[in-house]
Amino acid sequence: MKYYEVFFSIKAPAELMGDACDMVAALAGETGFETFEETEGGLKGYVQQTLFSEPELQQVLGNFPFEGVSVTFSAKEAEDKDWNEQWEQEGFEPIVVDGKCVIHDGRHMLSPAEAENLTDAKQIEIDAKLAFGTGNHETTRMIVSTLLGMELRNKTVLDCGCGTGILGIVALSCGACHCTGYDIDEWSADNARHNAVINRVDDRFTALLGDATLLDDIAERFDIVMANINRNILLADMPRFRQHMKEGGLLILSGFYTSDVALLQEKAEALGLHASATLSDHDWACLVLS
Repeated sequence: MKYYEVFFSIKAPAELMGDACDMVAALAGETGFETFEETEGGLKGYVQQTLFSEPELQQVLGNFPFEGVSVTFSAKEAEDKDWNEQWEQEGFEPIVVDGKCVIHDGRHMLSPAEAENLTDAKQIEIDAKLAFGTGNHETTRMIVSTLLGMELRNKTVLDCGCGTGILGIVALSCGACHCTGYDIDEWSADNARHNAVINRVDDRFTALLGDATLLDDIAERFDIVMANINRNILLADMPRFRQHMKEGGLLILSGFYTSDVALLQEKAEALGLHASATLSDHDWACLVLS
């Protein structure tokens, strides 16, 4: 997948620089940026080329809320390489969610003392080709926590933007009978299938390559539809999500900031859905709609 590297030049009083950088990242994140790193004089951000919109970015930054701060940006094609190669080699430390689920990479395990009180916890192994999708991110953890608290026996699940497949795999481990996932990245779809094999749920997991338009060719409706994607894609795809929910089904959304909750709820209301739960972790949010 090809990316643009965008440098944000931020001019701000020293006492505001940290907050200004955080705000630039939040605003750019709304337009599809995935990751940032601080640089001298600003931020460097990365966004998929297919998602990058210079006019949209100019618009959100044009309404910058801090007085005395100016932000400009320039974009270039990012070097085509595996940005997560070092991360993949190092792996990640085990992640415990609600004391009910341990997510690990198969190489790093809990110590005997840590594992002593987690003997009944579900063990999920993720051999990740992308760092996003291990359970380390707040949005992933919130959806995993939501799934762990639900009755999923014999439920069917749709995972929109499945990434490593972690959410579908957790749902299947909780008793769901089948999960269909899709992702626009061929690498992610392949990785999801790989992780389904590792966790012995490949007979109940289908990973497809494509975006939400592929749902137009799927007649099936699902008990649970979930999506951990950025705000703009969620807003665009929610009508399709709604069409593929069974009567009485649930829609679980994350990948957006707490400041975006009202906007997503408004869209959901227009589709006849209402929030039954709202979660937050730092500045990130998760909505459960029915």
